[in-house]
Amino acid sequence: MHFLAGLVGLVLVFVVLRDAFETIVLPRRVSGRLRVSKVFYRLTWKPVAAIGRRMPVGDRRESYLSTYGPISLLVLIGLWGGILIGGFALLLWATGFDFATPITALYVSGWTFTTLGIGDLAPKTDAARLVTVAEAGMGFGFLAVVISYLPVLYQGFSRRETTISMLDEWAGSPPSAGDLLRRATSAGEVKELVSLMATWEQWTA
Repeated sequence: MHFLAGLVGLVLVFVVLRDAFETIVLPRRVSGRLRVSKVFYRLTWKPVAAIGRRMPVGDRRESYLSTYGPISLLVLIGLWGGILIGGFALLLWATGFDFATPITALYVSGWTFTTLGIGDLAPKTDAARLVTVAEAGMGFGFLAVVISYLPVLYQGFSRRETTISMLDEWAGSPPSAGDLLRRATSAGEVKELVSLMATWEQWTA
């Protein structure tokens, strides 16, 4: 039983670390794999989009949909952390950490991962001590990567909003291809559409 719990915990930790690495650190797009983030967005976007489709087209709908990206990312980061804490709780239990209840296991794993250092329970085996040190280091690194990633992400969202605001001048709000062609033709700036399309092609790549 302990071996099975340790194996499940190890798989959970590996899956989350791989997903976080591919999402935050890896500079290229990753597809075709079972990932926590992909499952998360598939499950959460459908109800959000369904509600959005029922709302009338306008600023209220745009504001509602625009909040999904930032909020979902924060929830995803919390989900990663929660799965890591759960995975390490299984590893600690498998390596001989004597827990009275599963809640105690999550409690010890949680304060180890977040480096709170309460220390009211201590590991009694060498394997448990090793897992505790590994979790503390991994938790510190996870928090450091997330903290450094959020400002970069905020800059990306700011650039996105700037680009969208510039598109409103060309294609109206909400933007439409018909308004884009009509305004460009009326202003005699059809040639400018080439550079505009090139900018958006680069932005969506």
